[in-house]
Amino acid sequence: MYRAFTSRRAVQTDAKFLGDMLVEAANWRSGGLRPRHEVLASAEHRRYLAGWKRTADDGLVAIDADDVPIGAAWYRMLPQNEPGLGFVGIAVPELIIGVHPLWRARGVGRSLLRGVVELAGSQGHARISLSVERENFARNLYRAEGFSVVESTGSRETMVRVTV
Repeated sequence: MYRAFTSRRAVQTDAKFLGDMLVEAANWRSGGLRPRHEVLASAEHRRYLAGWKRTADDGLVAIDADDVPIGAAWYRMLPQNEPGLGFVGIAVPELIIGVHPLWRARGVGRSLLRGVVELAGSQGHARISLSVERENFARNLYRAEGFSVVESTGSRETMVRVTV
């Protein structure tokens, strides 16, 4: 039986843990591990965390029964002149999600995804976007949770979901 988990709103002091989850998201392939400092220093990834928590940033952190963080999902509003991988428009936040490997396939990611979509909608965002590599198993979760592909470039897909 799986241990229970809950979630709470992400706060400014969660920045280090969000960094850990960003690294998990970047290293989704088994055996394809990029060091933490390399992921966080890359322009491709640092935009999703630098200066956390800005006014338009929001998200959730999943915690286990001992209040230990096990996963996170958050979104950022990124400018058109510095778009992220899942950029579709200036009024559409980009979603980032990561789950500790020991907690994958236990419903944590799905729970976080549903929660952050609901949170984005409650904050007035009509849509939320993300980018995922086609080979990433999380792609199936996103499709199952109502995300649709709006653009395919190379090995990546940009997906969008209506929040309301």
